[in-house]
Amino acid sequence: AVVSTQSGHYGRGSKTGCQTMISKASGAKADLYINDKDIISIGDLKMEALSTPGHTNGCMSYILHDHKLCFTGDALMIRACGRTDFQEGNAGVLYESVTGRLFTLSEDYSVYPAHDYQGRTQSSIREEKLYNPRLTQPKEEFIRIMDNLGLSYPKKIDVSLPWNLRCGPTVADDEAILADIQANKPPAS
Repeated sequence: AVVSTQSGHYGRGSKTGCQTMISKASGAKADLYINDKDIISIGDLKMEALSTPGHTNGCMSYILHDHKLCFTGDALMIRACGRTDFQEGNAGVLYESVTGRLFTLSEDYSVYPAHDYQGRTQSSIREEKLYNPRLTQPKEEFIRIMDNLGLSYPKKIDVSLPWNLRCGPTVADDEAILADIQANKPPAS
């Protein structure tokens, strides 16, 4: 199965034969829908789905308590968090999700975010509670910071958001992408 942390991180289940899973709150299409506190079994692994909205309404984090791991999507990143200025974002809700849910995990849990713009791959709850420059602030200051990030509008959001809500591009989208690539392909030497 492909498990998504939000509608912006879709799986290509139809291409791989895997079933896609996503938060019911996301509004996205998928094969299976997950709710807060659901347990997902993958072989011997048990993973708890933890609702962590704020970046989007449907953001989920996945916790493997037996291994002290959490996969946080864009809710909690390394020394950062997901933006809240579009796609259902809400800085106050995100703050409560991180401080009231993720930061209540034991400090020795490892954090694996969806991505990191600095090339880092792992942190810990302890490190983020101590060093995250946004989330170490009081809620009001966090909201002010998030409201003033001054980030540019994502270049491909108008194309990717409809894909995200369908858990990936349609066959027609794939064919259009392939045609565009072929049309712009440099001549063979």
